[in-house]
Amino acid sequence: MYCSLTVAGHGVHASSYDYSATTECLKEPQRAQYGGGIVANPEFTYSLEGWAVYGEGEIREGLSNNGNRYIISHSRTQSLDSASQKVQFEEGTLYSFSAWIQINRGSESVAAVLRTAGGELIRVGKVIARDGCWSFIKGGVFANFSGPAVLLFQSKNTNVEIWIDSVSLQPFTMEQWRSHQEESIQRERKRKVRFHVTYANKSAVEGAVVSIRQTQSSFPFGCGMNHYILESVDYQNWFTSRFKYTTFTNEMKWYSTEKKQGHENYTIADAMVRFAKQNGISIRGHNIFWDDPKYQPDWVKNLSPDDLREAAAKRINSVVSRYAGQLIAWDVMNENLHFSFYEDKLGVDASAEYFSRAFQLDPGTRLFMNEYNTIENCTDEDANPVNYKKRLEEILGYPGNEGILAGIGAQGHFGSDQPDLAYMRASLDILASTGLPIWLTEVDVDRGPNQAEYLEQILREGHSHPAVEGIIMFVGPEIAGFNVTTLADKDFKNTPAGDVVDKLIDEWKSTTAELIADSEGSIEVSLFHGDYNITVKDPVGNSSTSWNLSLGKDDSEGNAHIYINA
Repeated sequence: MYCSLTVAGHGVHASSYDYSATTECLKEPQRAQYGGGIVANPEFTYSLEGWAVYGEGEIREGLSNNGNRYIISHSRTQSLDSASQKVQFEEGTLYSFSAWIQINRGSESVAAVLRTAGGELIRVGKVIARDGCWSFIKGGVFANFSGPAVLLFQSKNTNVEIWIDSVSLQPFTMEQWRSHQEESIQRERKRKVRFHVTYANKSAVEGAVVSIRQTQSSFPFGCGMNHYILESVDYQNWFTSRFKYTTFTNEMKWYSTEKKQGHENYTIADAMVRFAKQNGISIRGHNIFWDDPKYQPDWVKNLSPDDLREAAAKRINSVVSRYAGQLIAWDVMNENLHFSFYEDKLGVDASAEYFSRAFQLDPGTRLFMNEYNTIENCTDEDANPVNYKKRLEEILGYPGNEGILAGIGAQGHFGSDQPDLAYMRASLDILASTGLPIWLTEVDVDRGPNQAEYLEQILREGHSHPAVEGIIMFVGPEIAGFNVTTLADKDFKNTPAGDVVDKLIDEWKSTTAELIADSEGSIEVSLFHGDYNITVKDPVGNSSTSWNLSLGKDDSEGNAHIYINA
């Protein structure tokens, strides 16, 4: 018996994941998504109808050479002075937002903002707009209130005009959102395969029994690990029965490996690497440097610039060389948008230079900038996805960094409130416009009555997004000190969050199936990406033979031809 797999191309499936537009600055804006949703006159077909001035300033109609109509906010005196529209919100509903923005001079950040009846300002999206072309702003919000709110636009530079077009605010129920997640998972994480079983003379083997067993998932879904795993067999068994991907929470960090200057100690990290290798667990390296002054080794904090440059060079050479070729990723610079310890002391190119050096030392390992509050919420202006994208482009644009195998690390530390899945999806779309793979690197959810439910929502959103190529949670058993999101108690019995994780592990893999070929010797099945053991049993000769199949994300629907007695 032998087999072959042929794969045919197929068209792109329509999806609400639209991040191609975020890569371009267009001469003319595209049409409003969802026809504008609940926004009245979203493309200004009816001049300024439905729109008003918020604050001071004025609005007027704009008209392009091609006849496109838009609205211009001008004569502004305050940052929030802009065109505005009152919209009605329904509690518990998710709203996807988008618009096209231009300014009349230079380059400036423009944000979309909601002002509630109570005066609260909710930022729903941000873009860096320029003169001469239109930029796409994308965002979202989860409504925790019912009632009216005013949609408006903000730029801190009041000297610029804000040009606005193709505005959309589309509501979705949680059920609709979940349905789209499932559709996307079916499309992005699975493939249909049709098995054809024939004899050597090419006649169909009706009744052939085809057994399909998945041996490995190709989507990395893992869990943080700490040094307690070296001491506890129960922790080891708990981890290895679930996960094949990990990040050491602290053990590779500089403050762990060189507590005293000149006294490096990799004993614990090395032991954890050995344990992972013995159990087929892939490791993300975390981290080479952390830009937060608070988390430098004590002896590093007050070094002179020259001494810091020397110490940092020794650090990166030491840790990257030691584990070169053994890891699947490196978090080169941690929290580079919130902090600037190395830039302040060594110059604005410090991070870019460390990416360059890590690439020289370990060119085959993907290098990440790792950041929090990029996908979690819209309140943190420092780390929003537009700023993340801009910073990473600066690093990769540094001379010599063009060939770096780069990735986007979004930590994913969520609070105890309902996660804003609309904002999360929009943020992932913006990051995905770089064309780089995204990993959720440290997912957890603060304690609260709905912790398990919210964790499931976040993990489903990440798994359903086509640009997300892996998820690592910073969660674990109580015995190992995981006290934000605990998956198992001191007796290794599941918490509700642990039940969610186990459920998703089972759900995101193909169950073992035994299928009977039809009169044409065919069966069709939808399988998650991964490795499979296929066993085919001849119903006449009663013989069976096994075959291994690898199904990847780049494979489309295909045909597996299996020949018996060939």
